[in-house]
Amino acid sequence: MQVPQRRADAQRNSERIVRAALVAFEEAGATVSLEEIARRAGVGIATLYRLFGGRDGLVRETFATFFGEEVEPTVLAARTAATPWDGLVGAMTALLDAFVAHRVLTAVAQGAGAITVERITRFAHELGDVLAAAQRAGEVRDDLVVRDLAAAVVMAMATARAEDPSHANPHRYLALILDGMRPSGRALPPPADRAARASRCRAPGAPGLRAACRPRRAPGTRCRAPARPGSPPSRRPAGSAPAAPPACGRSAGPTR
Repeated sequence: MQVPQRRADAQRNSERIVRAALVAFEEAGATVSLEEIARRAGVGIATLYRLFGGRDGLVRETFATFFGEEVEPTVLAARTAATPWDGLVGAMTALLDAFVAHRVLTAVAQGAGAITVERITRFAHELGDVLAAAQRAGEVRDDLVVRDLAAAVVMAMATARAEDPSHANPHRYLALILDGMRPSGRALPPPADRAARASRCRAPGAPGLRAACRPRRAPGTRCRAPARPGSPPSRRPAGSAPAAPPACGRSAGPTR
């Protein structure tokens, strides 16, 4: 019975520390001490370190709690909006509003590596069906991808600086970005991963060229050595076995 009790106590202490941190960062600023957070939570500093390992661990867990409670529910509202475009705009605006309302936590989380395009992309993937519906309705450009939604929010967040809250209105910049998502006759450059792969395929001898661009072979086939220059083509007598498979990377078939 003691082990479950200790686990329950640890869970309660963890929740109290995270709740205290959510308030402390906004009230006391980014430099609030862990001792102050522990005091607000009613626990010892040793308990905080035991549960979170230090400042970065606490920041990451605090941001994850904030993200789960205030950001992720916006997806549900997006799916019930009057139009897919309204859903996308509403979700991205709500996401930005949540970050702006927690400027200090946002800045601290960025410093701890808790906010990345990858993290927000995981959230944005939940908007994938809304984005697809907006594209089918002609409300959004066809070459937009889910990661673009995440990058747009991160770019708008860059204007919401905790040290200078009156410097800029992040909604202004989000509006500019949203306008760029509307249908256009001008195609966007490809995403970074596709552009890098295309660059490798176009550059002869580039590292990774064979792995990235050569055609696939059927399972179980083997490569033969390429014919020497000037050697006569081999002739196969009638009824003999088919010729050996082509040399690796030498197939005339289309590349991937």
